[in-house]
Amino acid sequence: MGGESRYEIHQSAYIKLVLHALKHRTSAVNAVLLGRSAGAGVEIVDSVPLFHSQIGLLPPLEIALIMIEEYYGEKGLSIVGYFHANERYDDFELGGVAKNIGDHITRYFPQAAVLLLDNKKLESLQKGKDRSPVVQLYNKDASSSWKLVGSDANSQLALKEPSANVVLLDYISSEKWNDITDFDDHLDDISKDWLNSKLFN
Repeated sequence: MGGESRYEIHQSAYIKLVLHALKHRTSAVNAVLLGRSAGAGVEIVDSVPLFHSQIGLLPPLEIALIMIEEYYGEKGLSIVGYFHANERYDDFELGGVAKNIGDHITRYFPQAAVLLLDNKKLESLQKGKDRSPVVQLYNKDASSSWKLVGSDANSQLALKEPSANVVLLDYISSEKWNDITDFDDHLDDISKDWLNSKLFN
C-alpha cells in the first residue's frame, strides 16, 4: 500500500513524541501524527500526544480523534499516522493496539505510517552517537500487514530540520518533558492544553 512513501517529520512534531514517551517512561504511550500528502510522500507537520494509561479504550480515543480532526482539519491537516512507545524498554514489537489504531487511520489515509519508539536509538542519541530519528517506521505492505521498513529506513523517514536531535537533547537535559500535556491529562483537567501550544515558547 504505502511501501514506497517517503515521510518527512517536522522538528516540533518529533520532539513532542519523544518528550511524551520520556515523561511516562514506565507506561505505554501513544500519539497521532498530523500532516498532508506531499508529492510521493507524506509531510508530518505536528503530533498530538494521546494517552499514557488506558491506551486501548475506545471511547476516550474516539473523543480525542474527533477533537483533533476538527481542530487540524480547519488548518488543512489530517491524521496521517500513529506513534507508539511500548511499556517495556526492551520491547521492539509493534503490538495489537498499535496495529488496530494504524488500521483505522489507513482507512482514511492509505499511506499512513506507524512510528515505534526505539529506546536503543534514544539511548545512543543521549550518548551523542546517533543523529537519525529515534523511531522505527512501519507501513503497510501489499498484503495489508504492518511491516518494519528495513535498516535503510532513514531514506524513507527523515527529520525536516537536520538539527532536530540536537534541539531534542537540549530539551532532555532541561527535563522539558515535564511540560508536555496529553489527552489523558486534558480529560482529567480540561484546563490542560492538549495542543501544547506553549511548549516551545
